Amino acid sequence: MFSHFTDTFTFFSFLFMKTHCDPRIRGCVLRAYIRQRKHPSWTSYFVRYRDIQDDNFGDKHFNFDVDGHNYHILRTGAYPYIKYHCTKRPNEDLTKENNFYRLITIINLGLPCFLYGLAAVALIRHKERVDFVRENGQKATVHIHFLIEEQHDRC
Repeated sequence: MFSHFTDTFTFFSFLFMKTHCDPRIRGCVLRAYIRQRKHPSWTSYFVRYRDIQDDNFGDKHFNFDVDGHNYHILRTGAYPYIKYHCTKRPNEDLTKENNFYRLITIINLGLPCFLYGLAAVALIRHKERVDFVRENGQKATVHIHFLIEEQHDRC
């Protein structure tokens, strides 16, 4: 029974995700971008679903370490994108917030997230290239998208 589910899941993953992605690519992109920006106090961007595999599917608010700097990641699906808002903050237990955001998404059937994604398609004005190394050692590139260009390192 479970092997049938796994095969079905693999089939749908094949249809909707690039097959060359390794399971940790989202973390690689997030970490590479924060390093590229020299550990900013915050950043907020979109990445296309089709460009990554989301190894935090279902997580909405979580801690993420980059070179000893902890970031609170607020992540939401905004089809055809995933939206990341990253704020440098001390490590905290975010379980309650994560569960609360998950519950809200379930209650509203994800409709506001879908509408946010549709609006983003029309409003995105800037993109940046993020070069990173996959866990298998291969170099890769992903473009991340912004509503406006961030000016953190230009102040």
